[in-house]
Amino acid sequence: MAMSNWEVVIGLEVHAQLSTRAKIFSGSSTAFGAEPNTQASAVDIALPGVLPVLNRGVVERAIRFGLAIGAKINRRSVFARKNYFYPDLPKGYQISQYELPVIEGGAVAIQVGDQETTIRLTRAHLEEDAGKSLHEDFHGMSGIDLNRAGTPLLEIVSEPDMRSAPEAVAYAKTLHTLVRWIDICDGNMQEGSFRCDANVSVRPKGSAKLGTRCEIKNLNSFRFLERAIEHELRRQVELIEDGGHVVQETRLYDPERDETRSMRSKEEAHDYRYFPDPDLPPLDIAEEWIEGLAGKLPELPHAKRERYSREWGLSGYDAAALTSSRELAVYFEATVAAYSDPKLCANWVMGEVASGLNNDGIGIEQCPVSPGALAHLLMRIKDGTISGKIAKEVFQAIWRREGGVDDIIDKRGLRQISDAGAIEKIVDDVLAANPGQVADYRAGKEKAFNSLVGQVMKATKGKANPAQVSEILRSKLGKP
Repeated sequence: MAMSNWEVVIGLEVHAQLSTRAKIFSGSSTAFGAEPNTQASAVDIALPGVLPVLNRGVVERAIRFGLAIGAKINRRSVFARKNYFYPDLPKGYQISQYELPVIEGGAVAIQVGDQETTIRLTRAHLEEDAGKSLHEDFHGMSGIDLNRAGTPLLEIVSEPDMRSAPEAVAYAKTLHTLVRWIDICDGNMQEGSFRCDANVSVRPKGSAKLGTRCEIKNLNSFRFLERAIEHELRRQVELIEDGGHVVQETRLYDPERDETRSMRSKEEAHDYRYFPDPDLPPLDIAEEWIEGLAGKLPELPHAKRERYSREWGLSGYDAAALTSSRELAVYFEATVAAYSDPKLCANWVMGEVASGLNNDGIGIEQCPVSPGALAHLLMRIKDGTISGKIAKEVFQAIWRREGGVDDIIDKRGLRQISDAGAIEKIVDDVLAANPGQVADYRAGKEKAFNSLVGQVMKATKGKANPAQVSEILRSKLGKP
């Protein structure tokens, strides 16, 4: 199987649960984790005679998203009934949008390594979620929990612009960051607040014609998204090269077996028999409402990335990493405000801070090292109080809440030795004890010099000023 002869084409449909406290067409709570069927009102379970009433907060969040991606916000959109029959769909149809969605077009820029790519969006429309079928605890039967029925969703549909699984993951992560950044979705993938469907097809390299696509449903982690696409790519190529053909269908990813398997033949739009919902009037959005929301948007991730590169000289990769969440960007900027070396601040935030967060499984909001403390630590490197290596030891002590920067330095006796006479004496001792390495250096072996520096640093327990050590060593050894 020659994968290099094939190109994968990917489009994503992302369902973002909007962060309103009430559902899209009723006053029921959207809080996660309640006892089954305790948050399902008469509207949610479709009792006869009840009517849906649109939640204004849901529309506001859709508008904010449209503004953030530079899309067209339709001043008039229409709700439709999408007809299909599942036990967890009480009405026998889902209220969604079809021909006239609230958001059309737009684009997001994604970063894969140092390469930036723009992914176009087709649309974003409002709809209600279905309930949930429960199979585990009923011994041959299924239970139905209708707490999620009527939960507000924004379905975000991309163009088929992605050409690799890493690109698809980068796009999904970019959307995940954006919906949290503008505060329209909490992004909790474990609770189903943000989930992806991937449309995957393959075609011969150089071909403009799209292949037959398969849709992989309900991918609730970025790792599963990447693995599902990679598997589906291999499956389709193997199928075609063995003389078969791809059938348009909906598939499910099984993470335990790392494979996709068929769920059902793929429905077309006409199978759902869409028609405008007679219980809901068209959604009219006033220009003044849009303008008011536009004025309240924060600086968006892409604009922030561009500013970091333009004003602070950070690489595209660094800028993307530091804007992976609004909270991280706030932390980074607070550090730079206290210590005006953006590149050094970026290195520590992406290095020691990120490593600590990952090890402890916490977010930047719980970071025990404040931006002010990190800036203070960097100042002590700059003024020669401690070396960069010792600074990492101090950082770990701050992380463990052992005290402030200066207290830890003094308690542990970590102040850097900058006295030239003291350093010179130690250098003399190291040179006297290592005549072979001295000879090697004078014979042109630079590694011998690095070894001598290391031994001086070891003798001083890392406290000697490295620049002074190098300078004194070179003056005593002369040129090789």
